[in-house]
Amino acid sequence: MLVINAELVHQSLSYQELVSALDETFSRPAGMPQRQVFSLDVSSSHSDAFAVLPSWNEKTIAVKAFTYFPSNPKKDPNLASLYSKILIFSRETGEPQALVDGTSVTYWRTAAVSALGSRYLSRENSSKLLVCGTGNLASFMALAHASVRPITQIKVWGRSEVKARATIELVRNERPDIEVFYCDNLEASVREADIISCATGSPTPLFPGEWVQAGTHTDFVGNHNHDRRECDSALIQKSAVFVDSKINVFAEAGELLLPAAEGVFSLNDVKGELAQLCQSGTLARESAEQITLFKTVGTALSDLVGAQLVYAKVSQD
Repeated sequence: MLVINAELVHQSLSYQELVSALDETFSRPAGMPQRQVFSLDVSSSHSDAFAVLPSWNEKTIAVKAFTYFPSNPKKDPNLASLYSKILIFSRETGEPQALVDGTSVTYWRTAAVSALGSRYLSRENSSKLLVCGTGNLASFMALAHASVRPITQIKVWGRSEVKARATIELVRNERPDIEVFYCDNLEASVREADIISCATGSPTPLFPGEWVQAGTHTDFVGNHNHDRRECDSALIQKSAVFVDSKINVFAEAGELLLPAAEGVFSLNDVKGELAQLCQSGTLARESAEQITLFKTVGTALSDLVGAQLVYAKVSQD
């Protein structure tokens, strides 16, 4: 059994290949029970946690396990808040094949799933991308979106200008052909963007939905809590809403659960999930003026795809 670290994950993956692999996998039969997230402190809704995410397809059985200890960095700057591993087995024999670093795979697959959603939902001529967020995921989101649409301009917004500019440098180093700027006027940038990708830890909406213009595609990946949200009810109401996985989003995502509780949105109004988009194989946008929204909380099947692809590359070398 191979043990594959983060360095090998980053060396093995590319956005175009991963997006295509996700597209193929989600269009085919697979098993993916609801993931189990266990709070380690029942007195707090945002406590230390442990999670298990199983899935399987015709090639691979996978289980991802992760721990989330949000106060770790305050205790010791060398500690991360999240640790994750993915164990994969042969579907044919059940033999263990690899233990793969899950944190790095999560960055890649989260961004690639958003890009795959954009492939089906954003306008094909989308050229202006706004990324909200400056964490570890931000540069991955920008580069993934730029791999599926003819992006010529990227703006990065965040509450820390220092972190935003660090993200900008990461993107510029990978894609010197794209103009990458710091966003110093969020309203103007939201109004002019073709695609808005949000990956923050914000518990409240990042901007009013009324700023989002006709024809825009938005995605939200940062929130996994039923009582928090990165977008407001106004945006949900005026968008065609799609999700990566109904079973997970309907259990965790305040972006949909809060407007549903307010009575201004029904979960039945969700147009579809990622597997349905991939099975259709066609652009799901109904018009150039339609606003589309893709909410993701992550899926075990996307972890499987990332780990499976990495294992195939490393085992060939």
